[in-house]
Amino acid sequence: MNTSESRIELRLLDEAISVADFAHPAWEDAPAAQMTRYYSGETAPPERRAEARLLWTREALCVRFQCPQAEPLVISDAPQTETKTIGLWDRDVCEIFVAPEANAPERYFEFEAAPTGEWLDLAIDWKPDGRITDWEYDSGMQAAGRIGANEIEVLMCLPWRAFGREPRDGDVWRVNLFRCVGRDTEAAPRGYITWQPTHAPQPNFHVPAAFGRLAFTRG
Repeated sequence: MNTSESRIELRLLDEAISVADFAHPAWEDAPAAQMTRYYSGETAPPERRAEARLLWTREALCVRFQCPQAEPLVISDAPQTETKTIGLWDRDVCEIFVAPEANAPERYFEFEAAPTGEWLDLAIDWKPDGRITDWEYDSGMQAAGRIGANEIEVLMCLPWRAFGREPRDGDVWRVNLFRCVGRDTEAAPRGYITWQPTHAPQPNFHVPAAFGRLAFTRG
């Protein structure tokens, strides 16, 4: 299992991962994608970076984010986890965008989770003149979060029904990973951190052409 600058390679893990199991031994060997830059490509300070590790199981695509937390959290005072939270992107949140068809990255799925365990799932069809968003999309995703003294962790498990199928041996999907952190202040603007920078003129993660690659192998 490994990750390069723009490609993550996953081998099938023949056991299930619980969404609450942040310490499962399999995470230690999972490929790690380092999120070290702002959407613009500028290097982010260490306290705003994040690491995402991914696992492919027979049940789901699982991703665990570990993030240092050096500034006040931007979270809900009354988090709810029973239904999706529209507007979650305005708080501290980790995100993964997944396009199951490598040749059609403009059709992708957006998954977000906050350290409070709140979550959001959307199906998106990106077009040059705007996005078409399915707000009623029901992926069946699970999410969990943990808040520590100086870090947060977020874990998402995305069942294969969310994508319409399980990946086949040798499949390559498109993917990108993100973190939103902090508030806009005079000292520092809100941070939009990513694995693959989108190089947009304004904060924007929705640039399918910038997505990296996620390769699956059973061997």
